[in-house]
Amino acid sequence: MSITILLADDHKILREGIRSLIEKELGFEVVGEAGNGRSAVQMAAQLKPNVVLMDVSMPDMGGIEATREIVENHPDIKVLALTMVKEKRYVVRMLQAGASGYLIKDCAFDEMAGAIRAVVSGGKYLCKEVTGVVIDDFRRIHADDEVPSSRQITAREREVLILLAQGQTTKNIADRLHLSVKTVETHRRKLMEKLKVKSIADLTRWAIREGLIDID
Repeated sequence: MSITILLADDHKILREGIRSLIEKELGFEVVGEAGNGRSAVQMAAQLKPNVVLMDVSMPDMGGIEATREIVENHPDIKVLALTMVKEKRYVVRMLQAGASGYLIKDCAFDEMAGAIRAVVSGGKYLCKEVTGVVIDDFRRIHADDEVPSSRQITAREREVLILLAQGQTTKNIADRLHLSVKTVETHRRKLMEKLKVKSIADLTRWAIREGLIDID
């Protein structure tokens, strides 16, 4: 039985190249392509692939938040980061979100194929470029209980936070999420209390740091 794969990357030419390589590999099948994080979440729910190859930096919803939603809602789906992003904060946030592995895009196809098989089998995979990052920083970041993390907010609060950080007005958020303006204001107030911030600008900086929205 083939390993089914969903590709999530905002560059179509890269998706086409990766798809072409994967489809030549016996036992692999690409079942879909997503151009942004939100589409990746929706397609993962519909297609139920064995693994999602997830870019970290994408429009609309970043790869970190998309990974978090997929893993929370579909724990049997494995997420393998495939990205050019090597910065330690993104590596650690991606793993905290539930990714089973992390690859840099200049890896050889044989390494990617091995990583896919590893995570689908229940293992973990880190390419050599990021292994040192995890060893040096993962324990320290987890141990810092004084820093508010995204685990402290609800799924609905995350939705509101992402839209606020993207510059949406309270009314637009209410319309988009089918909520009342008062409810959105309540979520915003609770977010500020939980995250210990005082402004929308602070919320936006926090969302970027946590990888909930793309830094671009």
